[in-house]
Amino acid sequence: MKNNVQLITYVDRIAHSDLKGLKQVLDTELHDLFGGVHLLPFYYPIDGSDAGFDPIDHGKVDERLGDWNDVKQIGQHYDIMADLIVNHMSAESTEFQDVLAKGKQSPYWDLFLTKESVFPNGLSAEDQAKIYRPRPGSCFTTYTLADGTEVEFWTTFTSNQIDINVHTAAGQAHLNNVLNRFHDSKVDLIRLDAAGYAIKKPGTSCFMIDESFAFVDELAKKANSLGMTTLAEIHSHYMTQIDIAKRVDMVYDFALPPLILHSLFSKDASALTHWLSIAPRNCVTVLDTHDGIGIIDAGPVGNKAGLLTPAEIDNLVNQIHRNSKGESLQATGAAASNVDLYQVNCTYYDALAQNDVDYLIARSIQFFAPGIPQVYYTGLLAETNAMELLNKTQVGRDINRPYLHVSDIQTSMQKPVVKALCELIKLRNTQQAFNGEFSMSYDNQQLHLTWKNGDDTANLIVDFAIKDAQISVTNKQQSQRIVLTELLAKHKL
Repeated sequence: MKNNVQLITYVDRIAHSDLKGLKQVLDTELHDLFGGVHLLPFYYPIDGSDAGFDPIDHGKVDERLGDWNDVKQIGQHYDIMADLIVNHMSAESTEFQDVLAKGKQSPYWDLFLTKESVFPNGLSAEDQAKIYRPRPGSCFTTYTLADGTEVEFWTTFTSNQIDINVHTAAGQAHLNNVLNRFHDSKVDLIRLDAAGYAIKKPGTSCFMIDESFAFVDELAKKANSLGMTTLAEIHSHYMTQIDIAKRVDMVYDFALPPLILHSLFSKDASALTHWLSIAPRNCVTVLDTHDGIGIIDAGPVGNKAGLLTPAEIDNLVNQIHRNSKGESLQATGAAASNVDLYQVNCTYYDALAQNDVDYLIARSIQFFAPGIPQVYYTGLLAETNAMELLNKTQVGRDINRPYLHVSDIQTSMQKPVVKALCELIKLRNTQQAFNGEFSMSYDNQQLHLTWKNGDDTANLIVDFAIKDAQISVTNKQQSQRIVLTELLAKHKL
């Protein structure tokens, strides 16, 4: 994976197009900005109950987008990340429908997890209380088989997402088939979606237990043997992220987005500085994704202290709601369906009250933090909350999942803040200093982030007291200094 800024996008939502159209956008409107692209689920169907994360057929490209050869064509020019949806598949899948029709006589019976398969002696109240729930409600959904038998299937997320039994031959074959399809289609990086929930064991939380680490480790080795890199998607306590980083090729730095917001809101970067001193170096950095802004990643979990205190987390969440004029409140928690208990749904630009300077400071910190940066399509274009879509679907995360046309991209690319952001992306992509050693310091509300590679250096100084930042780069060809307020002002002329 190139050490360049990567794009995260839905194929059909960035330009209301297909895979061929996306490649054209990457080659034209977004030319020279991205070394790779995370193609959010493009499997059949893209418009299920969870925007593609509930595939009926994980091995089939939705025909409205194209086919696997179109994926391969993008892979000829860009690094591609794709989601391996480890934990579940759609209740509408051929496999699950066969189970409903034939019960235990179905060849796919062992592909799915039931309450009985995990708790053959029954689920005690004590065991049930230990199970970690990412969303409200039961982790089981009752389905009636053709013969009238009622069976409780494990559904971690929604009733339409039936959990896979990854221990069985059928479960292993399913995952292997998808891995081989990825390999044949030039997918370079695999995002292990919801991998922390894949292993269920009585008497445990059924989330990121010891057996989960072993499973992720085994899956990473399989992908590596096919020449692919793995990225674990885990929203949890920050120490879990550090532990899982030792077992896979890459992890997300999900603590970074809330910590940057906290630093800008409070004008205190001490928590951010502490995290950057201990954070995994083999990480992908994000500020925004197709999901919400993670809170659990920076906060306390149970009796484990977080990077931020409970009071700081409350202040952070409430400030996001204020900055977005209450829009994030309409999309978060019990206010909208398909909720995540650990995320705030809002564009990052609105979380910062559409303040262009603060937004560029946030992106600068992301680009200078250790790891490979990814930028979500709405973040690239400084999009605001998609309230019309949210009101239509009542799905909280749709507030940050708008459908755009090429004309929308062209218009947004003319915004001063977007022009300035594109300059920062190009700087991050071209400076060899970012392939060197990282160091930092924090004093008197000034954060210094420095990269040095031989004679090449790149330095970022953020002054939280006055909300400004400057970047200086030095190499054999030039020395350059960029003050973010001046960069923004230049593009407003």
